[in-house]
Amino acid sequence: MGAFDFDVAVIGGGSAGYATARTTAAAGQRTVVIETGEELGGLCILRGCMPTKALLHAADVRHQARRSKLWGLEPGEVGFDFPAVMRRKAAMVEEFASYRRSQLQDGRFELIRALARFRDPHTLELDDGQTVTAGHIMISTGSRVADLPVPGLAKLGCMSSDDALRLESLPQSIIVLGGGAVAVEFAQFFARFDVEVTVLQRSPHILKACDDDVAGEVEAAFRAEGITVHTGCSLIDARQDGNEKVIVYEHDGGQHEVHAEAVFHGLGRSPNTDSLALENAGIETEHGRIICDAHMRTSTPHVFAGGDCTGPHEIVHLAVQQGEIAAHNILYPAKPQPMDYRMLISVVFTDPQAATVGLTEKAAKAQGIPCLTASYPFNDHGKSIIMDAMHGFVKLLCDPGSGEILGGACVGPMGGELIHEIVTAMAKRMTVAELAAMPHYHPTLAEIWTYPADDLAEEIAR
Repeated sequence: MGAFDFDVAVIGGGSAGYATARTTAAAGQRTVVIETGEELGGLCILRGCMPTKALLHAADVRHQARRSKLWGLEPGEVGFDFPAVMRRKAAMVEEFASYRRSQLQDGRFELIRALARFRDPHTLELDDGQTVTAGHIMISTGSRVADLPVPGLAKLGCMSSDDALRLESLPQSIIVLGGGAVAVEFAQFFARFDVEVTVLQRSPHILKACDDDVAGEVEAAFRAEGITVHTGCSLIDARQDGNEKVIVYEHDGGQHEVHAEAVFHGLGRSPNTDSLALENAGIETEHGRIICDAHMRTSTPHVFAGGDCTGPHEIVHLAVQQGEIAAHNILYPAKPQPMDYRMLISVVFTDPQAATVGLTEKAAKAQGIPCLTASYPFNDHGKSIIMDAMHGFVKLLCDPGSGEILGGACVGPMGGELIHEIVTAMAKRMTVAELAAMPHYHPTLAEIWTYPADDLAEEIAR
């Protein structure tokens, strides 16, 4: 590939792009990362996972302190210093971002700060006047907050998740549009810092990707905390009324209004692909998302893509895996490796946390996959009773013949941690009988998995 400036050009230095660049560079490929962002680090570090979870943890600590009378403690009034909360978040983000900057700038590959677009399948034009050619190209340009779909919303002015991470003070009330992970996490964050919260969701439940019973537990917990949740809503209009913002929506054939000081836009994200001139390279997209095969290869064979710009799962560990798979297939085309989505993990960091891996009941029904299911509630489990964390349950899905574990769900305390026992079990293709036979210390949250595993093993044995 001596005719090209580089063996590999990576557009975007986030999780997927960095994974590709470090892997190809380590294998001796001449690699360049082209990053246009004002800050280096990627969405997860700068405006996604890390800052939001820092804020959610602060909200959870305050919530637990306010409940501590349950255990005989006398905390007094648990106030908060919101600017201090935001300063701690910013300090943590800077620590993570500085490490990523050092990784991107340590000389293993070239870093160019510019906006790239395709001139042809092997040539990139940069907005600083340069051109870059490469034998292989990896696209990992991430995503942005989706455009507002309702008349009046753009004029009204909505707070995005990016805006929320820059707040200097809190509104007294807020309307949260949407019921996905970002929307519900921020809804509970605001509520736990004394903001009056109303959630408007189009589908019959929040967290529509989850099974209804999982989503229902989070909804019940929200309502118990005083969060107003309206589902089955169609947004109609938005307007300003004095100092208040008004959202008009339809529900059960009637038209309704909700008023608040602020509106949070949690209606999803869109891929950052508009400026790439993908048509010049023959790269196919669907609704802006780059279409890839299982090897992360686009419709142009030497161009790969990964992360949020490909979708539909905007999850960091998947972006890293996609970046590594793309790098492997660039380096070793005779031994291609596919992505494996069998153990797809999802965690929503609400309280209770909602975590899933593998097959859901909803997906099994839609795909016609036979399975057995069993669940067990946290309100009948020793450790969670001690913790007074009794919303939710765990659920297992298994093959009705072999008993192999096909999926799991945990909506409850530490769900994002507990789900990884099922990830490990699925990685080893364990059966429910094998999981039930594993020793679990008592009393722990983790031992709750043994109950549905036992039930399913007994059902198969009959």
